[in-house]
Parts: sequence; structure tokens; C-alpha cells
Amino acid sequence: MKTRRPLIAILAAASMLSTVPAFADTLVGLVAPLTGPNAVFGEQMRRGAEMAVADINAKGGVLGDKLRLTNLDDASNPSQGVAIANKLATEGGVVAIGNFNSAVSIPSSKVFEDEGIMMISPASTNPQLTEQGYELIFRTCGRDDQQGDVAAAWLVTHNKGDKIAVIHDQTTYGRGLADATKAALNKAGVKEAMYDAVNVGDRDMSALVTKMKDAGIQVVYFGGLHTEAGLLIRQMGEAGLKAGFMSGDGTVNQEFWNIAGKFAEGALVTFGNEYRDKPEASDVVKRFRAAKFEPEAYTLYTYAAVQAWAQAAEKAKSSDAFKVAKAMRDGSYSTVIGPLAFDEKGDRRTTDYVVYRWSEGKYTVIPGQ
Repeated sequence: MKTRRPLIAILAAASMLSTVPAFADTLVGLVAPLTGPNAVFGEQMRRGAEMAVADINAKGGVLGDKLRLTNLDDASNPSQGVAIANKLATEGGVVAIGNFNSAVSIPSSKVFEDEGIMMISPASTNPQLTEQGYELIFRTCGRDDQQGDVAAAWLVTHNKGDKIAVIHDQTTYGRGLADATKAALNKAGVKEAMYDAVNVGDRDMSALVTKMKDAGIQVVYFGGLHTEAGLLIRQMGEAGLKAGFMSGDGTVNQEFWNIAGKFAEGALVTFGNEYRDKPEASDVVKRFRAAKFEPEAYTLYTYAAVQAWAQAAEKAKSSDAFKVAKAMRDGSYSTVIGPLAFDEKGDRRTTDYVVYRWSEGKYTVIPGQ
């Protein structure tokens, strides 16, 4: 069992409690990119967390206390992520919902583990996050090695004999996903024709596009986020490179289409099954849409993270992170993305990655998978 929160954090939390009424609230931290290049995902996470907290409070809260949500902006920056993790600890937080980027989640997870705060990421898919041997780190999304297997299986089946370029954006997430897909392709006997990278923030990708044209690339697999993916596919189209395009969960938002435009028609993406159509999510989805917000991508994953924690805390009869973590691993919890159960690493026991196709500004599951 890990050592509980250091004395300084205990004293800080005790100091806060001395200033609040007998029926204290329970501090939940949303740690997400609320500003910066990935703010579209941060907005999804914020909306999901806020509605989940409001719904739980409307039913009496957790263990008789109301939840209080604090939104902390990591701006997709690892250093800022660590800083806000320490801030949440100082303020007496009991659970962190986030982060989005794997490059932020991995260093932040050490702070949360050391400070005795549970962390549940709705979006960080790099395997390393849950391979560190920590007790308090969980995620409601899948892993890149699972996602890469699905992407590679699709390419092996549908692009047999094609020249494949594997490209990534050099982030922890993007390279991890690209490498997982590459490894699965290689295991299936398919060798990529090109392996290359772009930089986050690149706007001119013409040199890479020319290189792919010269190599006769017929399909591009991209590991990375929506901005660079959208720019790459747009510049491929404008240069006359008629190649297929496939990517992962980092491109599952409307901004990808807005950047790529008509050149994204037919692009493929792997993501979890369409939870917005599931009966468990119908009421929540209806209320999001009534508020003129489409709960795409990580909105429901975030809502589910709060739900799972709240139910596990009730089962543990405690908000102590180590007791809640044990309950998380010992049970199955009903959420808007269906039942969630977690293994010893903190990963979901089941995942359901599928392939979607972009068409006319929307992404839908390809039937018959």
C-alpha cells in the first residue's frame, strides 16, 4: 500500500476544512487543456465533468456531501500540468478527472499518486500511463496498442499491397499511436513504405507531401492531433496526392473537418463505439443537445469518469483514494458509456475500438465490422 498524502498536504486540507460548514463539499478537479491548440477537447471534458457533477449533486452528492468542481487549465503543457496537479493537492482535491494529453498525464500521474489523489483520464491513450505500477491511476478510454491493432487490421484487409506511409506528430500520444499501428502492421507481415514525422505547429507540410508523392504513397496513417492531421490531408489534396488517410482518436472532432475541408471526405478514424446512440446516454445526450452542445468524442468519457468514481466511493464508503481505487478494481459501474470495470493496471477490462468514416462533415461508424 502506498504512503498516504504528505503531512503538508494534510495540514493544508485540514486548514481548508476548518473554514467550511460541518457538511463540507468534496473537491473534484478537472485537469484539461482549456486553452491552447487542444482547447476543443478541453471544452468537451469540461462540459462532461460539469454535467456529471451537477447530476450527482441533484441526487444528493457522494457520501452525503456535494461535489465541488474546479476547472484547472494545463494548456497541453507538461510543466503546467504538474503545477496544477500540485495546486489541486494543496486545495484538498480527492480526484482528478484528466488529463487529455498523454505527455501531460504521465508526469502529472506521479504527483497524484504521491499526494493520494485518484486520477481518471478520459482521453490519455498512451500505454505508459498505466504501466507505471501506480495504484491510483485509471482511464475510461482504451490504449494505443489496442487502437493500433484495430487500425492495422483494417489496413491489412482493405489496403493489401498498397504503399503505406506512417506519419506522426512527435508527441507522446502521436508517436505512441503511430508506433503501435506500425508494430501491428509489421507483425502482420506488412512493411511500411515510409516512416516520417511533422512537428506540432507546422503549417507548411509541402516537403513531406512531395516526398510521399515521389515514393508513390497510396495510404497515409497519421498518429497525432486534429490540427496537424487536418493540415496534412488538406495539403495532400491540394498537391494532387490521391492517397487514403487514416488516423486515431485525436482527430475525432469537428475541427478536423473544418481544417481539412472537402479533402477529408472518406478519411478514416479509429475511436470507441458510438456511445451517443446508446440507451444509457440518451438522457444526457438530449440535454447536451438542448443546450446547443454536441457531446462528441471525450464528453461522455469524462462524464463516465465522474460517474465511476462516485459509485466506487459509495461502495468504499470513503473518499480516500486508496480505498476508492480498491473498489474501482473490485466492481463494475454503470455509466453513460456502458458498464465499466477496471483491471489491476487501471485500464478498462473491455474496449470496443471501431473504424469511422468522415463524409460530408460527419464521422459515422462503418457498418459490418
